[in-house]
Amino acid sequence: MCIGQCGNQIGSKFWEQLCLEHGLSPDGNLRTDLPTVGGTADRKDVFFYQSDDTRYIPRALLIDLEPRVVNGILNGPYAKMYNPENIYVGSDGSGAGNIWASGYRAGETLADELMDMLDREADGSDSLEGFMLLHSIAGGTGSGLGSYLLERLSDRFPKKVVQTYSVFPASQQVSEVVVQPYNSLLSLKRLTQFADAVTVLDNAALSRLAADSLRVQSPTFDQTNQLVATVMSASTTTLRYPGYMHNDLVSLLASLVPTPRCHYLMTSYTPFTPDLVDQAKSVRKTTVLDVMRRLLQPKNRMVSTQQSANSCFISILNIIQGEADPTDVHKSLLRIRERGLASFIPWGPASIQVALTKKSPYLQSSNRVSGLMLANHTSIASLFKRILDQYDRLRKRNAFLEPYKKHPMFADGLEEFDDAREVVEDLINEYRLAETAEYLA
Repeated sequence: MCIGQCGNQIGSKFWEQLCLEHGLSPDGNLRTDLPTVGGTADRKDVFFYQSDDTRYIPRALLIDLEPRVVNGILNGPYAKMYNPENIYVGSDGSGAGNIWASGYRAGETLADELMDMLDREADGSDSLEGFMLLHSIAGGTGSGLGSYLLERLSDRFPKKVVQTYSVFPASQQVSEVVVQPYNSLLSLKRLTQFADAVTVLDNAALSRLAADSLRVQSPTFDQTNQLVATVMSASTTTLRYPGYMHNDLVSLLASLVPTPRCHYLMTSYTPFTPDLVDQAKSVRKTTVLDVMRRLLQPKNRMVSTQQSANSCFISILNIIQGEADPTDVHKSLLRIRERGLASFIPWGPASIQVALTKKSPYLQSSNRVSGLMLANHTSIASLFKRILDQYDRLRKRNAFLEPYKKHPMFADGLEEFDDAREVVEDLINEYRLAETAEYLA
């Protein structure tokens, strides 16, 4: 599900990347002009289904309250690929005005229509494992409408996995949305209560990574979205090119989320090369050790956090793509342990899990090995603390609250804000406690 401007921009890049990796043309037909590289079998049916005319259709919902981004997709080269029944654009085109409450209220109003779309897609799946939701938490539609849909998904499909890719704001100083701390706090409450795993991305880290990979000072949204699409496609390779481990969503996330509340994940990816991202600098040589060492470097993370002396990993899963020998993986893990490159929680196993997976048989790659790290790290709490501090500064002055009071949820009082603040404060304390040996006591 792609929700709001940010969600649809990222989503369109993700589906373009999957088409390239599965040898599909922009209209969903299987390309016959591509020589396959190796004999890897790929499971297109995980993310696509076939139409009556045998074209591959994404299992995607495109939802936005204002038309600009979705119209851009529908006027682009991949327009014919999407199922028109799975696209919703607000009829008045006004959007949510960057107000969480407006997006949430729109969800309540459109509930029947949106849930019909969801139910139809779910019923058309042979073995539904879960849902992926792409959105931003700073604006109005992605945060408010996204929050409403998270609640409904949890209610309608309580036993299915809900995974989100959530773009967090960089900082108050560079934002055009003055109320983003309100929107972010209200979204965080729902992400904590109704999602099973949240992959956190933040605009500051994405811009820094893009600038480093592309050697440009001001990367475009298009370029940063390519980085996100690369990470998303890498995180789903074990589902699409299954091996003997982590070949379903439940097992993929179970190893990363040992306790239900600490389910916020950060990612690293290396190397970003020209065949993945426009204008990226090339990498001469990649070994398994190089890749695994780089994945642990904070500069390669797609989220900006502040580490304390006690910050540590709760869990790590490295997805290594390409020509990787299990012996090299074992040696690399030993070297990482000898050098103490990763510190772990005192109450769980201090180990890095590794999943080896094939690369797409339809794409030539300029490097032998690439890697994605999905990690659960206690320093993610610093991001939540930053949002809480920004919220407190606004709330202390009761600034910009009038647009929220116009909506039913806030008409009789601001208890929803207080409740959301309490949930986020408890989440921060949970991660701090996870750094201690007494966590399970």
